[in-house]
Amino acid sequence: MIVEIEIDFNSDEALYLQLKNQIVMGIAASRFREGDTLPSVRQLADRIGINMHTVNKAYSILKQEGFVKVDRRKGAVIAIDINKMHALEEMRRAMQVILARAYCKNISREEVHALIDEIYEDYGGV
Repeated sequence: MIVEIEIDFNSDEALYLQLKNQIVMGIAASRFREGDTLPSVRQLADRIGINMHTVNKAYSILKQEGFVKVDRRKGAVIAIDINKMHALEEMRRAMQVILARAYCKNISREEVHALIDEIYEDYGGV
């Protein structure tokens, strides 16, 4: 499987988080599907020019968050088994901060809803 990952080496965001987030967004956009195998840690590190430990950290977090499982023969495999209620609670905590920041910047409810709708449509949502 060819994985299209672009790392921004000038970003303040940690490389492992960029990698993890791009894989999650790839799942949401159906670039990665249930059962797809991700490249080995070594292959992906070589391909995008980062340390193997960085890739391993991203894969470990993806496993903890329920987006991949690690199969000794296949490596990291997309396996979305995340509990919906747990995911909603995590989303609530993250959104509380994001919405508080938006409120402080005078961003209206309508602007927030429009932005959410726009992003959701990018992932095929209705």
